[in-house]
This record gives sequence, structure tokens and C-alpha cells, in this order.
Amino acid sequence: MPYGEKTKEQLVEYSSNAFKFFEKKNVKAVVMACNTTSAVVYDELKDKFSFKLYPLIQSVTKVFGASSAKRIGVFATPATINSHAYSKWINKYNPNVEVIEISCPEWVKIVENNQIDTIAAEKSVKEKMEQILKYNPDKIVLGCTHYPYLISQLSKFIPEDMFINPSNIYVNYIKTDLSDNNLLNNLNKKGKDEFYVTANSKKFTNAGKRFYNVDNVIEVNVNIL
Repeated sequence: MPYGEKTKEQLVEYSSNAFKFFEKKNVKAVVMACNTTSAVVYDELKDKFSFKLYPLIQSVTKVFGASSAKRIGVFATPATINSHAYSKWINKYNPNVEVIEISCPEWVKIVENNQIDTIAAEKSVKEKMEQILKYNPDKIVLGCTHYPYLISQLSKFIPEDMFINPSNIYVNYIKTDLSDNNLLNNLNKKGKDEFYVTANSKKFTNAGKRFYNVDNVIEVNVNIL
């Protein structure tokens, strides 16, 4: 990581290996919660595995296209921006929406390294906000799962409700679709979380605990995926 700086070939290889691992685990569905892999990898791998696949961008942009916004800004990683996935899918549902895409290559590292409240973070956010506000967007999509953690910096420039965190839309879409396809678990049945990583399990655990109650981390040899 970060995935946003990888080539398409690398992203396809990483994702394909992960999907093969999930297939061995007999999963019923895989959530592609990464904007970058949804943008770059989904079309390449969508028909190669037996489980249900939920790509983030393709799942949420229908809602954006149906909104009243006429001009939507997108902050995302270089790989996501270079793919133009957000503009492609938003305009598929509403060709009249203008989409402004801005690459923010530093932001994932800022969040991962817990530097959100630093001068460097403030400077980087200020630079990107000045770029996007020139276009006078109605809404701004935080097109990377890390970016909502920068909301304390972002909201210094415009009201917080102008930013779209796709996660709630995404979760509701997945739940509804699982239910429609009779794949939803019995809600009275308690599940468990398992985290599989290909390297640096200690670093993953320490970083992850800033966002979630991370436990039960299992390091997997990448060569067996």
C-alpha cells in the first residue's frame, strides 16, 4: 500500500490473489471497499469468480447521478482519478452532471501515519480544496476510504455536509442486495471478524485500532495466495 500509486497490472495481481484466497474460504460475497480496485480492477475480474462481488464506485454512483447536484467534485487516489471511474459511472446515470476529479496522492499516508492534525496535512488539504473550489462544486465525494478521517481539516473550508462519504450508501446497497438475493444472514446469528494480511500484521493491528476494534489478525504468506 497505498494501492493508489500501483500500476493496473499490480492491482489486478493483488486483487486476483486475494479473491483466490477468499474462494478457498468459500465466501458468499466480496466487498471491494477500495475505490482504487473498484475503479481499475473490477471489469477485469468481475466474471472470474463464483462469489457475489460488490465494487464500491459502481454501487454508489447511481445515487450520485440521481441527486440534485449539477457539479460534483471527487477527491481520490491517482489510480482512481486516472481511470475516470467516477465521471464514467456518474455520467452513465446522469450525463448532465459535471464531474471534477482531483488527485490527492499524499492523503492516504497522512491518515495511515496518524498525521491528520499536522501542518503538513493542513497544507495539503488547503492546496486541494483551493483547486476544487475554483469549479464551485455542489458536493464533493471523498473517493477513498481514508479521506473521511480528514474531515476536521476539510471542513475548515466548506460546511461538512457538502462532503459525501460513500460508505453509508454502499452499506445500505449491499444489505439490500444480499436480502433481495436471499444471501443475508440470520440477524440473530452473531458472526466474528477475522483479518488476514500478507505482511506487517503488527503494523496493521496498531494502525487499524485507530479506526476499529481490530483483533484476531492472521498473517498469510503471500506465496500461497
